[in-house]
Amino acid sequence: MSDLASQAQQIAQFLKTLTAEDRFRLKYRITAGAGAADPDGFEQRDIYVELAGPDAPLLTARGGEVLRALEHMAAQILRLDPAEHDRVSFDALGFKAERAAEIKAMADQGVRQVTSTGRPYSFPPMSSRERRMLHLVLKEQEDLRTESSGEGPRRFVVLYPKNARNTVRAEAIGKAFRRR
Repeated sequence: MSDLASQAQQIAQFLKTLTAEDRFRLKYRITAGAGAADPDGFEQRDIYVELAGPDAPLLTARGGEVLRALEHMAAQILRLDPAEHDRVSFDALGFKAERAAEIKAMADQGVRQVTSTGRPYSFPPMSSRERRMLHLVLKEQEDLRTESSGEGPRRFVVLYPKNARNTVRAEAIGKAFRRR
């Protein structure tokens, strides 16, 4: 992204429109550049928007659906390439930090499950950002690997033992032959 100050100003204008005439009762703070960096390193953000106010809970409802929509609209306003959409991040009420902690806990549960059973573990469907976060958390597990599966809003992450691919295929083939 180039000219972060100009892009931050475009986002400020967008938010000013949203909050005009009490459409949304929100206050916002926009940080651009090095100060916008994600302390956990999950997002590669250049612009970070923190939202607060009486209507902030509306943004975090339904798994942060409105936050994601605001991020998407901001990326469209800035005409970002889809690969750069993560460069703009919106948050309200510490939602993203809380969600990151939940994802880390889910990752720990998945690791315990795969380690104890030797079988793949499927996580629930998540947004692309959350799947990326999960892949990054699980990357540290040298004896396990991850893959995304499914399509659209039903896309999810599967955690496998490192060498499970042939085993899983062999089990599936074995089941198919037993049915005949």
